[in-house]
Amino acid sequence: MININSLHIKNNGKTLVDIENLPIKKATALVGQSGSGKSLTLKAILDMLPSSLQKSIKIEAPFKLERGNTLSFIPQNPFTALSPLTKISKQFFAPEAKAKELFEMLDLEWRIFNEYPPNLSGGQLQRVIFAIALANEPKLLLLDEPTTALDVKLRDEVVEILKRLQQKLNFYMLFVTHEINLASKFCDYMVVLKSGKVVEAGNTEQIINSPKEAYTKLLIESNFANREFRE
Repeated sequence: MININSLHIKNNGKTLVDIENLPIKKATALVGQSGSGKSLTLKAILDMLPSSLQKSIKIEAPFKLERGNTLSFIPQNPFTALSPLTKISKQFFAPEAKAKELFEMLDLEWRIFNEYPPNLSGGQLQRVIFAIALANEPKLLLLDEPTTALDVKLRDEVVEILKRLQQKLNFYMLFVTHEINLASKFCDYMVVLKSGKVVEAGNTEQIINSPKEAYTKLLIESNFANREFRE
């Protein structure tokens, strides 16, 4: 297991994230309303926070966390993740044999390797992003709302892809989302974030069926009613 023992992010003295003990198990969902600190937490792990923010972080992991090596990231919007003027093959920094292996694993036609991103559908482009992120065989995959720009059918497709990939490649996964109903389909552990603090954490099924905090209950009820909760 990976554990964020502590994470503190400040902006000119104002605390934005104040976390003590955030476990990352094999498939962990980090959920909360917009502005709860989910994306900031991911960026802190990736060491991608703006220089204007002050950060202190302590992480325990069974391996060294290195971006581009043991650590990979899948951004929110697949349509803006790649250069539209450059072929996929020129943005795939791995041997061609590895690319072919991942394309086959993700049910992608090999011809796509030499296409430009705007020529791909949303589902194809999302799979390409997964292939690129997994090319270095990461031990921890971070995902920042990866289904926000996709329709319902493609969202369900992404869930099935993630299930299959994790079973085959056995990486840890931290899935940041406000879509609890989606995360509940494949994340067995859930951490609820509010105003930069962990307010509840535990088995996903238990949290959804018996939330301890009023905030978590409101978040779950609003999410399953297909609208995002905002205080």
